[in-house]
Amino acid sequence: MAWLLLLSAGLMEVGWAVGLKYTEGFTRLWPSVLTLASMAASMALLGLALKTLPMGTAYAVWTGIGAVGTAILGIVLLGEPAGAIRLACIGLIVAGIFGLKLAS
Repeated sequence: MAWLLLLSAGLMEVGWAVGLKYTEGFTRLWPSVLTLASMAASMALLGLALKTLPMGTAYAVWTGIGAVGTAILGIVLLGEPAGAIRLACIGLIVAGIFGLKLAS
């Protein structure tokens, strides 16, 4: 259950990281509201996951999910470059996330 909470927290982190782009400096109401809600949900879910999971592992996985998800959505939604080296580095982050899961 803690891993599911952590996955959800990571997905919420992706939501607020991408949402920041759409708030236009918190000048747009609804993107700002959704971004702040995603931030709160992400922190709350991470806090619940930390009741069971080791802090270092949970934090690294949480930020990894956020980094990978944000990078992928940047490519898909915002037309950011998807070069081979960039995709390989994203793959390395994913491998690290799975490695931490296996080690816990």
